Amino acid sequence: QVQLVESGGGLVQPGGSLRLSCTAPTTIFSINTMGWYRQAPGKQRELVADITQGSITNYADSVKGRFTISRDNAKNTVDLQMNSLKPEDTAVYYCNVIVSAPKSGSVYYTDYWGQGTQVTVSA
Repeated sequence: QVQLVESGGGLVQPGGSLRLSCTAPTTIFSINTMGWYRQAPGKQRELVADITQGSITNYADSVKGRFTISRDNAKNTVDLQMNSLKPEDTAVYYCNVIVSAPKSGSVYYTDYWGQGTQVTVSA
């Protein structure tokens, strides 16, 4: 079982910044996409940002221009730099890693998740 280790959550004031980090075991080398999701109380989990194996990024409209996702393929890490934080960014943030593997002529994808880290934006 792949276990993702997250860090960087906390309490910040509106307009502040946080940097989330996620590390997958270095024994896993077939990672396709890495990303961050978040879930607020009573809400569905939503994609915040992800980044492909080729470093193509994708952001939710609500965070464009404020958040930056990056990855280090050699270290199996993905970071999320969050600037200009707003109260509506408050949520539990989950790291996500998609692992691909060929089998019987097809490609299979497996999702792995971090335990979640709390981000609270409040004055």
